[in-house]
Amino acid sequence: MTTTSILETGAVLAAARREQAEVEAARTRLLERVAQWAEMHRIDDPETADRAIATYGDTPVSLAGEGAPHVAHFAVIEFGTTLKINRRAAEHLFAEVLELVHRLPLTWTRVTSGSLNSGRGRQIAAATTSLSPEAAAFVDAQVAPVAERISTRDLQRLIDAAIARFMPVHAEEIAAAAEETQGVQILFDQPSYTGTCRIFGDLDMADAMDLEQALQAGAEQQKALGSELSLDARRAKALGNLARGELVLDYNSGLPAEAPVATPPVTSPRQVVLYAHLNADGTAEIENNGRHLATVEQVREWTRTAGSVVVRPVLDLAEEITSPGYRPTARQAEQVVLRDRWCPFPFCTNSARHGDKDHIEPYDPNGPPGQTTSSNLAGPCRTHHRVKTFSAWTYTRVGADSYLWRSPHGYVYLKDRTGTRDLTPKTVEPPRSR
Repeated sequence: MTTTSILETGAVLAAARREQAEVEAARTRLLERVAQWAEMHRIDDPETADRAIATYGDTPVSLAGEGAPHVAHFAVIEFGTTLKINRRAAEHLFAEVLELVHRLPLTWTRVTSGSLNSGRGRQIAAATTSLSPEAAAFVDAQVAPVAERISTRDLQRLIDAAIARFMPVHAEEIAAAAEETQGVQILFDQPSYTGTCRIFGDLDMADAMDLEQALQAGAEQQKALGSELSLDARRAKALGNLARGELVLDYNSGLPAEAPVATPPVTSPRQVVLYAHLNADGTAEIENNGRHLATVEQVREWTRTAGSVVVRPVLDLAEEITSPGYRPTARQAEQVVLRDRWCPFPFCTNSARHGDKDHIEPYDPNGPPGQTTSSNLAGPCRTHHRVKTFSAWTYTRVGADSYLWRSPHGYVYLKDRTGTRDLTPKTVEPPRSR
């Protein structure tokens, strides 16, 4: 066993501490660059600017709270791509920096001085964008001195107090609209190999209590029938059964004997819509499940109780299909979706199924026939379709599902089904003097 001296271990810790400080300093400088870029592309009169730049397809966007300036949307997208992040991540980054600079100046000063972690500053900014200028200023004054120590819970309490004090009408609207804030998300795009996916939601308390009772009853019912699954697994199965109306609850519990007997709701047969692409090795790709890889047996089980199963003809993704007009045929559109899978713009993860069908080389109404052909079509999302059409971004198809992009400032990216690669030539550094 090798012995290590206290001096050596201390050197490692000191180096790690120093390097962490360098990383944090770089993150702070990056936020300052975001602020500079936003200032270069700020739009002080969005209504006039909107009319002026409508021809070019750009749009002034308000990302931070009231009082922060609008910025040109295409500028945000280009900056985000340079950082190798997608559009939504770039919008969040700009929103938080604009919030800090223009509405939380005390907190921003602490970030830029190095006395407050940049990530903590962004967290505070993300929580205040819905506040009025007066409420935001109140939170800034209260939080800035203790920003590195305040808990998330105490920050939310302070924000709630600011809303009650400076935004009483908004506070009443929040209470009245509580029902609208409820929601349930099923993360189909983040599945596991075992065929499961996560569910998140916010329910009315009474509804949540009823659901809890139903899951408990369903889990106990499965156990009584001999299930050896864990309690959590039985609860998950009970939720699926409940969705199909297969869990029979006592709807007449607590009613007088003479009360009319209620019958459980009747649900229609299970409907399963899967875009399953079967492979020769016995696996299947589930397109609308985040390109999740499943076994044929899993697909068979999912469809076992389905009301109907639709099988569509196989498309040759390499076939060159041509349409005589401007609009691609339904067969062409489906081919583009299956071939490209995602929006072809760098770092974008939007599905091509919900995107536009773009002519890579612009369609010329006075040009020759055959311009709407497989090799000249791609499936960008609406935002990046606008970016390509109305700005200096250019792209070309360089492979079966590969696209080479050039940004207005000359950065080069290759996007294919494996993701995005930055092919921008590296700057040649001069040799160091000895």
